[in-house]
Amino acid sequence: MNNKPRQFTVMAKPVGSLCNLECSYCYYKNPDTDEVKKSGSRMTDALLEKFIRQYIEASGESEVYFTWHGGEPALAGLDFYKQAVEIQKRYSDQSRACRNNLQTNGILLNDEWCAFLAENHFDVGLSIDGIRQIHDKYRKDHQGRGTWQQTADTIKRLQSHGIQPDLLCTVTSATAAEPLAVYRTLRDFNTGWIQFIPIVRRSDAQDAGYGGMAGKTTSTDNGKNGVRTTPDSVSGIAYGKFLCAVFDEWALHDMGQLDVQMFAETLRVYSGGKAGVCWMAPECGTALILEKDGSVYSCDHFVNEAHKIGNIETTHLRELADLSVQRRFGMAKRDGLPGKCHACKWLAVCNGGCPKDRLTLTENPGLNHLCEGLVQFFSYTEPAMKLINTFRRQGLAPDEIMSRLRSMLREKWKGVGRNDACPCGSGLKAKNCCWAKRV
Repeated sequence: MNNKPRQFTVMAKPVGSLCNLECSYCYYKNPDTDEVKKSGSRMTDALLEKFIRQYIEASGESEVYFTWHGGEPALAGLDFYKQAVEIQKRYSDQSRACRNNLQTNGILLNDEWCAFLAENHFDVGLSIDGIRQIHDKYRKDHQGRGTWQQTADTIKRLQSHGIQPDLLCTVTSATAAEPLAVYRTLRDFNTGWIQFIPIVRRSDAQDAGYGGMAGKTTSTDNGKNGVRTTPDSVSGIAYGKFLCAVFDEWALHDMGQLDVQMFAETLRVYSGGKAGVCWMAPECGTALILEKDGSVYSCDHFVNEAHKIGNIETTHLRELADLSVQRRFGMAKRDGLPGKCHACKWLAVCNGGCPKDRLTLTENPGLNHLCEGLVQFFSYTEPAMKLINTFRRQGLAPDEIMSRLRSMLREKWKGVGRNDACPCGSGLKAKNCCWAKRV
């Protein structure tokens, strides 16, 4: 095993699972964190300083990136982050800068908050589930009221202070049925970045040891895979159709105006680079979780006793990141691939996906629940993705690239009638497949 110190990131949760919303699909409703919940409303000042000092000491990068998550991290209070910035300045030097990212639902971000975030150059990731109907179904406050309008108002408030938040949108079974409505709503906020997060939850998550993924006990059976998931979970095929529909809209109309994380990462891999997100990497285990009591866990989706690797009160972050148990956790992503993945054309792109989604129990045990949809997406978009990379290397502007792609699509549809085979290769009649995508 390679014992060389490795780069790692930390997602800090200063208020643990405490939140001002009750999102029905939240994976952070985990009984294993009860002790963390009892440790106080937020991380203590002493622990905050210890974390910042250790993280800066452990980082070999010129820029140390702090990510604040939850729960709802804004519940720690504005003074907490003012103090965090001052501590960062105290422990960093001229050769090393600190940056911050706040992952939030946005409900508490008034003008005072936004002014502080702008002044201190915080990046902001803001959760919004596309259209009002879907968002308000899943993302309610403690009184059961939808929160779409408050979230939309916060986006505009952040923009008025010069902050363009990254928009984080979950893909549930309901979201997957409305790909263009969801995408266009997010696009029209003009923030420049969208991230889609598939919701996959086993109804028997606790019994299976997937702490942090437990959901409602009502479930549906996916049949051939022997996996029981909650009704809000997206199926693989629905996820694939969603991504393909959004890709067409983006590639033909919006390239250069905004980026979609999934498309940007796939294009990077096709151009010879490495994916920047852990679920697409061959190994994981380099994104640690820090709870408000100082406990450190292997991964955001495995915040349970089985994956607790230590506490910064007694062990330095550098040591925790390099523990053999954490390295084994990361290598298990690669070593646990089922045979089907090793023979898959798309292995170099998705590397089996996130371990939390490897739920298949029958044929090909350990196969990713979203496999069918990911294969559909990569197969469908590969020709266009590779052309986009070629055109970019040639120096073509986004408008010219989109124009060429539209011309190629029109050529593909020449002479195809409603009852002819769809040119996408699905085997379906055009009217039952991509007829509405003609340009």
